[in-house]
Amino acid sequence: MGKPRILILGGTTEARLLAGSLAARENCDVLLSLAGRTEKPAAQPVPVRIGGFGGAAALADFLKAGGYNLLIDATHPFADRISANAAFAAETTGITTIALRRPEWQRLPGDRWRDVRSIPAAIEALGPSPRRVFLATGRQGAHQAAAAPQHFYLVRSVDPVERPLALANVDYVIDRGPFTLEGECALLKQHRIDAIIAKNSGGAATYAKIEAARLLGIEVLMVVRAPASTVRTVETVEAALATIDHLVPSAMKRGV
Repeated sequence: MGKPRILILGGTTEARLLAGSLAARENCDVLLSLAGRTEKPAAQPVPVRIGGFGGAAALADFLKAGGYNLLIDATHPFADRISANAAFAAETTGITTIALRRPEWQRLPGDRWRDVRSIPAAIEALGPSPRRVFLATGRQGAHQAAAAPQHFYLVRSVDPVERPLALANVDYVIDRGPFTLEGECALLKQHRIDAIIAKNSGGAATYAKIEAARLLGIEVLMVVRAPASTVRTVETVEAALATIDHLVPSAMKRGV
């Protein structure tokens, strides 16, 4: 019997750390799949494929053709489409699947959050009067701001927004986390921000903006996550490793 084959759907820090832990064991064959939306992805500790699969059925075919034993969905908490595709592939192929999802951020005393379902809903919730908005949702949703051109927008993303926004009052920041509390406070003060639009991504890398908003009394329009899928879910890399050991114990322990 060969080594168990594991496909990780990645693009997150957790996916990279999990791949590195599995690679160090040398008792499984790991492939990490990245969507390719980031122009310069971070170095990865295992072989990588770049690009989508072409839909849920195509992902299922890829898993079957490759002889994979385990699928791990470690994509971003808001990568709803690929997560739905993973759940479909798990159901149709019978291949064991788990999701690795970092916990959501929780409200703390002093937070001024309004939960919203989507970026468009957040922009609508800003109201008609001009505001100074930190749009901290990445470049994928940035163009939704065109629906409310009366506001100033500060848009931060890892890569440049592919087509500049058709807005008179917008500024861009190209940067990659982790961010510091001091740096986020300075950014918000510099641009006189009075509202932040953020996704409840969880994790430590981008939490500083939430801390800074709390300290400065800034309102946060928090985009909530979609309901969890039926796939078995764990919240940490350590829990994922323990679950993997339980699901494919014999081959993982023998390293054959």
